[in-house]
Amino acid sequence: MVVATGFFDGVHLGHRFLIERLTNEARLRGTQSLIVTFWPHPRNVLQNDARDFRLLSSMQEKKALLLEMGVDRVEVLDFTRAFSTMTMREYIRQVLIGRFGAKCLVLGYDNRMGCDCRDSSELADIAREEGLEVVRVGVLKSGSLECRDAQAGFISSTRIRNALAEGRVEDAAAMLGRPYSLHGVVVSGNRLGRTIGFPTANMQLYEPLKAIPAPGVYAVSVNIPSAWSERPFGSNDYLGMCNIGYRPTVGVGNALTIETHILDFDEDIYGLDIHIHFLKRIREERKFDSLAALADQLKTDREQVRNTR
Repeated sequence: MVVATGFFDGVHLGHRFLIERLTNEARLRGTQSLIVTFWPHPRNVLQNDARDFRLLSSMQEKKALLLEMGVDRVEVLDFTRAFSTMTMREYIRQVLIGRFGAKCLVLGYDNRMGCDCRDSSELADIAREEGLEVVRVGVLKSGSLECRDAQAGFISSTRIRNALAEGRVEDAAAMLGRPYSLHGVVVSGNRLGRTIGFPTANMQLYEPLKAIPAPGVYAVSVNIPSAWSERPFGSNDYLGMCNIGYRPTVGVGNALTIETHILDFDEDIYGLDIHIHFLKRIREERKFDSLAALADQLKTDREQVRNTR
């Protein structure tokens, strides 16, 4: 068994660089590839900022992405405070070798495991002492990507979260290797958008800890698995205009909402699954003097969305 271990939040291009090496090494040895990951995220269990920490992928999304890449098995361990006290050697000996039969460990540049692990070089030394073959994978630089995080040097989940927090969804997509997405269910809203000609699908996230891009208006691709319509670019895909924010035009103190106006679409989808994939930020959210002024701006926004593809 060839194993890699870590949280792999977002399964971004840096992770994919390592995973490709994992599957190749398993293929060369005629054995299976295995990802050992955790849930919940260690920061949600151990650190004081757990209330504000957000994820790039749910557990279901992460598993699906890993399996799509050709990983043979994905095992999820419960990350608890008790689990966090396991040393690096104990984790290698008891979990990777004892539980999963690891013979080869594929390590990324910043892989760490165990409460006493200082760096990946130390981890590699201990793994070899325990009888594992170790394959080291270098850093995938972000300088070759068309994103403003290129100067940061390398791709990381933290840099992707920062890009989303600033509304830079195109930069996030460059580091993820795909558009960032949210998945939820369509719930009833106040139906205000319908009164000005822009009905919206209001989303309630299935994973409440998912990172939400900064407030603003975005061009998105919308997938509604249970909806049907004849579309030229996909059986269930539609262009949409997503507003994330607090609806300042209609008052103060509003809760954050994720509302998507789906272009050329008029079906009842309350209670259905919805996936939105962020393509481009159109503008910041702002307060308008009237609903009529808001409607005029939305018409302009819609034309920008139509020109996105």
